[in-house]
Order: sequence, then C-alpha cells, then structure tokens
Amino acid sequence: MGEPYRVTFVCTGNICRSPMAEWILRRYVEDAGLTGSVEVDSSGTEGWHRGRPADARTDATLRRAGYDTGHSARRFEARWFATYDLIVALDAGHLRELRRLAPDDGARAKVRLLREFDPAAGDELDVPDPYYGEAEGFEQVRELIEAAASGMVAEIRRGLAGR
Repeated sequence: MGEPYRVTFVCTGNICRSPMAEWILRRYVEDAGLTGSVEVDSSGTEGWHRGRPADARTDATLRRAGYDTGHSARRFEARWFATYDLIVALDAGHLRELRRLAPDDGARAKVRLLREFDPAAGDELDVPDPYYGEAEGFEQVRELIEAAASGMVAEIRRGLAGR
C-alpha cells in the first residue's frame, strides 16, 4: 500500500467545526472500508486555542450522534500544503485565507469548501460558526457535515484511484 490520502479540515480556532468534521469523516471513511488508505485531521486559521481540546459542545454533539471524540487544537501552517491531498475549508473566509497562504496554483487547487461536496447545498456553501450560539447550532453543523461526507468519500475514492 502506498502513501495514505490525507485530508484536513480547517476552521477558525480548530475547536468547533473542523474537529467535528474530522471525526465525522473518519467514521464515513471507516464505513467505506478505506481506513488504512486515508488519514483525516484538522486545524485552524488562528492559533488562539492551540493545544486545547474541542469545545465541550462539539464533543457532546459528536457523542450524542455516536461519533468518537478527542482533539488538540492546532494552527494550519503553509508548509503543510505539500503533505495534504485535500484541504477542506468550512467557510469562505477560511477558503480565502488558505488560498492566500498557498505557495502555488497546485496547492490552491487542493483547497475546497466542505459544502461543495453536498449536492443539495446550492449557493449556501458556508458552515456557520456555532461558537457564540446554543447547542442547536452545533447540531446544525453536524447535519451539514454529514450531508457532505458521502461526497467527500467519493472525492477521496477518485483521488486514490488516480494514483
């Protein structure tokens, strides 16, 4: 087996949306039988929460839905572009920041919005930040991520097939 297909999710502080997406995609990858071929992690555009666990509401939302949890926040670094196959931004602001950091067109092409993988998303491609809201916002984020997860698995399969 060759190198794993590497996916990272990026939000602002890496304590709400991106760790939730990380654990959800891990489950979908496992269910698709791709565990040994794919690595999934997450980071943030800012380093405010570096080393901290995910927001307690993120963990509670994941556990209620039957997902695993566990996390240590980190900041995305431009040098990581070379190590990832797919870099998934949670909203347009993250997309712009990641593309700004990208060293070249090839790196920029790896950056996609999560909701691009949800055929029902239409023009609403941002996953809203639930941090300042109530638990319902975290449930909404989970639902949006789950709606895109199958499309991400299909993209991963295409990437693996193209190697």
